[in-house]
Amino acid sequence: MSTTEIAQTTQYLTFKLEEEVFAVDVAKVREILDYTPATKVPGTSDFMQGVINVRGNVVPVVDMRLKFGRSATEKTVNTCIVVLEISVDEDKTVLGALVDSVQEVFEMEFSQIEAAPRIGTRCKAEFIKGIGKRNNELIIILDIDRVFSIGELNVIQECAA
Repeated sequence: MSTTEIAQTTQYLTFKLEEEVFAVDVAKVREILDYTPATKVPGTSDFMQGVINVRGNVVPVVDMRLKFGRSATEKTVNTCIVVLEISVDEDKTVLGALVDSVQEVFEMEFSQIEAAPRIGTRCKAEFIKGIGKRNNELIIILDIDRVFSIGELNVIQECAA
């Protein structure tokens, strides 16, 4: 594999929200945890589930279904918390993303990704890096650094403090 090919291939972690498949760059993933009930923090947004203890660190947990305007995540044996490191400007925030299930990690070449459509998606287009195609399946590739607004991230950071 040439240097150009390496630069155009990225590994993604895929997960499901309802029946749709989403992906995030694995470089943003710290770990995947089994579902743990979160301690609710009063006065936070509906999508903010609360906080959990991850090896002595307080980690805020957000319900990705609620964040994207869907029904709350129903807890099953497959429900997971994907611990992500999000960057906004110079700040890094660690948060847990509650998802229906984690699928797999795989490599996707740049040529397998199309630009995000401007209409017809259930989440805002600025969150989406592109739409990947794999085995006749469409995968929404999220720009996880842009999913949350500065205000939302400030609330999330305050919950972890």
